Amino acid sequence: MKLNKRSAIITEGPSRAPARAMLKATGLSDEDISRPMVGIANTWIETMPCNFHLRRLAEKVKEGVRAAGGTPIEFNTVAISDGITMGTEGMKTSLVSREVVADSIELVARGHYFDAIVAISGCDKTIPGTVMALARVDVPSLMLYGGSIDPGSYEKHDVTIQDVFEAVGRHAAGTMTEAQLCQLESVACPNAGACGGQFTANTMSTAFALMGISPIWMNEIPAMHAKKDEACVEAGKLVMELLKQDLKPSAIITKKSIENAIAAVAMTGGSTNSVLHFLAIAHEVGVKLSISDFDKISSRTPLLGDLKPGGRFVANDLYAAGGFRLVAKRLLDAGLLHRDCPTVSGRTIAEEAADASETPAQEVLRPLSNPLKETGGLVILKGNLAAEGCVLKVAGENRLNFKGPARVFDSEEKAFEAVKQQKIKVGEVVVIRYEGPKGGPGMREMLGVTAALVGEGLGESVALITDGRFSGATHGLMIGHVAPEAANKGPIAIIKNGDLISIDIPKRRLDVCLTKKEITARLKKWKAPKPRYKTGVMAKYARLVSSSSKGAVTQ
Repeated sequence: MKLNKRSAIITEGPSRAPARAMLKATGLSDEDISRPMVGIANTWIETMPCNFHLRRLAEKVKEGVRAAGGTPIEFNTVAISDGITMGTEGMKTSLVSREVVADSIELVARGHYFDAIVAISGCDKTIPGTVMALARVDVPSLMLYGGSIDPGSYEKHDVTIQDVFEAVGRHAAGTMTEAQLCQLESVACPNAGACGGQFTANTMSTAFALMGISPIWMNEIPAMHAKKDEACVEAGKLVMELLKQDLKPSAIITKKSIENAIAAVAMTGGSTNSVLHFLAIAHEVGVKLSISDFDKISSRTPLLGDLKPGGRFVANDLYAAGGFRLVAKRLLDAGLLHRDCPTVSGRTIAEEAADASETPAQEVLRPLSNPLKETGGLVILKGNLAAEGCVLKVAGENRLNFKGPARVFDSEEKAFEAVKQQKIKVGEVVVIRYEGPKGGPGMREMLGVTAALVGEGLGESVALITDGRFSGATHGLMIGHVAPEAANKGPIAIIKNGDLISIDIPKRRLDVCLTKKEITARLKKWKAPKPRYKTGVMAKYARLVSSSSKGAVTQ
């Protein structure tokens, strides 16, 4: 089999002499040009610790590609730090960047006819963005995650960025001094790597390993662990093996493998953002997946991961306990794993699970006989406020019902200001609207608000609903992705201060206590707000983006 049949389109024959001349200007030899061209799609950037070390990892991947007979060609794309932009207008660019990551990798891969691709991801949106691109291009490929950050140490206990966000609320409430806050922020993130809990980055890393597009033993290795470099060399060799076998993403990303991934999210108490991202992945490969499927899978999957934000441990603890193979083994033993799904390792997911090695007496991933909860960490609610659905993470949350008066805010900033001034009262339901995919635009995460509420001691006595979304570090009775969103004339747009909001988790309901006639009358008076952006990428995104119930994909 001719391994460079794609890249030969631009490298072989007399007519391609100009292309070869330009490639030689980059340092490639005739021998390099004759080999299969492997694109190394890097999301390295200096704006955050999550992706800061990826340039080093890319060099190791390239070593592996060369050793296996390929020619690596590295290229870069964008990345936005959710943690750094959180609570600002800049956070609106985060979800938008997922589409830009996918689009830009697709463009370079199609334009340069790469024979195979290794995509290296780090922060939240780069992970699904890279996989969306691999699904579109559909050449032998794999996604490699840069790894989780080590936890920091503050007052003799482990801390993550979650603790810093919650400390902002403690400072506002007067229970933490500015000096203590400064000390915490200085130690919470000790080195490179993505946020340490089972937040969005580690959730998607787990899920894509279980889906099979990432080698199951590579993503779990912490960012700064000595084995990470070794794994990257092996990833470079592995993609050449995928090329020889002509094993493409279309053979790996299927309805069954997506269901395996969702089950892994439910079992480990992962991020609600996974709902958006797997709806988008399914859209790319033409798989029928609805928001209700997440609830069905979560309802039959026990919650075993005692992981932050709702639990005690971080991602690196899961690695030490037995890693993703142990997650796969738990799913297999529970009869919840589609066992014959292929993976980029060349083995089925069941074969990978069979090699699981559990650390004795580990407490990170519980046995099936002793779950944290009988059902998984994700719940989908519907009702007169969310006809298309909304998402709630119940890992670490014990309240099943809540009813309270609404406190309505038309932006995250206004809500955060009220929280800082301690104006939110026990028993209220905070409503933040016009923060959806179209209305934001960009569907900001609300970690600044949710963490501040927890930090002020209100985490167990208030609820929050929004058409925006949440960080994977959010915990509490926080409901996101309310659809239809306010900007699309969803009923969340007509809620008034004092309206009673009812949350019923067993019945999977989110309702405002108004009659259908009252809702209809209010909607008739509703007027769409003026677009926040009239030109540029944000305006384009607002015009093209779908509902969050469809994955917030651009069409």
